[in-house]
Parts: sequence; structure tokens; C-alpha cells
Amino acid sequence: MKNLKEDYFSPFFSHIYVEKAVLEHARTRRILAKFPSATVIEIDHYKDVFCRSRQSIRFQRRAQNLILAAKQGTLLYEGAPVCQSFGNRYFYYVSCAMNCIYDCAYCYLKGMYPSANIVVFVNLEDIFAQVRQVLERHPLYLCVSYDTDLPALERIAGYVREWCDFAENHEDLKIEIRTKCASEIFVRNARPVLAVIYAFTLSPQAVIDAFEHHTPSLIQRLSCAAELIRAGCPVRLCFDPMIYVPDWQQHYEAMLEEVFRAIPMEKIVDVSVGTFRISQDYLKNMRRQEPESLVIWFPYQKEGGYCHYPDALMEEMECFLSGRLEEKISREKIFRWNV
Repeated sequence: MKNLKEDYFSPFFSHIYVEKAVLEHARTRRILAKFPSATVIEIDHYKDVFCRSRQSIRFQRRAQNLILAAKQGTLLYEGAPVCQSFGNRYFYYVSCAMNCIYDCAYCYLKGMYPSANIVVFVNLEDIFAQVRQVLERHPLYLCVSYDTDLPALERIAGYVREWCDFAENHEDLKIEIRTKCASEIFVRNARPVLAVIYAFTLSPQAVIDAFEHHTPSLIQRLSCAAELIRAGCPVRLCFDPMIYVPDWQQHYEAMLEEVFRAIPMEKIVDVSVGTFRISQDYLKNMRRQEPESLVIWFPYQKEGGYCHYPDALMEEMECFLSGRLEEKISREKIFRWNV
């Protein structure tokens, strides 16, 4: 298998699995129309394909398939301890899709899911209904792009546009859409809605080259963020996760110089700063899949079921970046995950 040629792999989304219950759903039909050459396979439940045993995530990454399904049961989840709430009391996230077209070596989704195939839940109206129910009780800060990179799927699903429309018509709702994407269709659909924060994950180009496979470059992400700022969109910059590499300070300094040149820092909503951390269970799963990954096999410190860099290194990296950011923005706009 080590010598298997690229020619043996099918193109991305050559096969699309569709739950029978959503075969005639309007979003299903719209998505299928974008892949006229794909083989459509009807299934009873997405887990019949997504949760099969003994799948090779590494090989699936080279030829991902698409699964269209309905999200059932609980649709909103309380924010995880490793994620930042940005001072919001009612912090939740929702899963509109699972998995990502990008291939970041450190991504926790690789330890969370048994498959590299992408699931898109087409019953967005049910998620909207549950959000309305929560809003009847209290305000809501909702992250909609944690289990995928939603803007990277915009050409397929169009969910950025739909979330913008929904947020515009609901008070007490604030949405974060986190991304590494820089596509034209994302920019076109990302309307300036005050309740929607576009959060760009930024890394030094050396980290992108080594670990953030198939993602836009730092310059492309900054260009996209700057364009949204000019259009009046709320933009957050996420220096999270920071990844340790040799000469890390030099690389992050070079990144900040690019950021300060491209972005009017006085116009951003805020920034997040955080070094890499991950569930101990997810990391264990990832190490089985990636026996040679430098970022996965770092000797992390274990604490409370999570793994992170040793305290001294974590503090050094985060304090360095926060200190440089304080030269451009107020301390109140800088959020660190472990503070």
C-alpha cells in the first residue's frame, strides 16, 4: 500500500451517500445538482457509512466522499473547556457538518471521528428551530464552524449565507464562523451582519507549510479578512492554536509583521491567543493513525484529561504573542484560553 499511486484514488466526492429520508430535501437536491457525475448511493443512516469499523482515515483523506444526512436528537451543545467563550455566559456550538476538506495535522477532528468522509446535515431548519427555543430562555453565543470549516464548504452547502440571514432576524444571538478559508464564494456570501463574527485562524507560513495541508496561505487569509473588514463585517483574529516549531519566536514575529501590514488592527473585534491543546483521548486516537507526525508526538503535559505544552513553554509562547499584540490593540481585546 505504500507504493499505491494517486491514479488509483477516485476524485473528491465521486460518491455521495444520501439518507433515504432526505433524498428529496431541497438542500439535498441543490447539493446533488453540483455533482452531476457523482455516483449517488442511498443509505438508511449516515452512521452506517461514517462509523464503519477499520476505516483508513489517511487513505480516505486522499479521496473524500460526501454524506448527506439529517441531524437528529440534540442539536446544540455547550462549549468545551478547551474552547474560548470570549466573555459570553451562554456559549454553545452546533454541528451543521462533520469533517473538513482541509488536512491540518493537528486537527482534533482526526481523533474525534472514525472517518475522513464529510457529512453535511441538510435539515438546517431543525437546527434553527432549536436555536429559537434557546433564545426564548436567554441570549446565545453560538459557534457554527467547530466540527468543520463551514466557509470552505460554502460552494457545496451555502450555509454561511443561510446563517447570516438567520442571525440578522434574531436578537440576542451572536454567531462565530471560524475558518482558514479565503475563497471568492465565501467572500461573496459573508454579508456584514453585526451579529456574525468571522474568525480567521492565522499561523506562520512555516506552520502552514508543515502542518496545515491544502489550506490557503497566510497572505491569502489576511487578504480575505481585510476584504471583509472593508465590507463592514465583524472580524476576529485567532492565533490559536499556536504550534511549537524550531525558531518559533522568529516565525511568529514574521507572521505578526504580515498581520500588522495587512489588517487595520483598530477595526477588529478582538483576538484569541492559545497554544495547542487537545483531549487526551483524541490525541491517543490520532497517534494510532499518524505514527510519524511531529506535532502529534510532541511530549505534551497531561492535565485533567487534556494534553498541552509544558506550562513554561505555553506561558512563554502565549505571553510573547499577547505582548506584541498589546502594542496594537488594548489588552481587553486579547483573550487567552488558559487565563
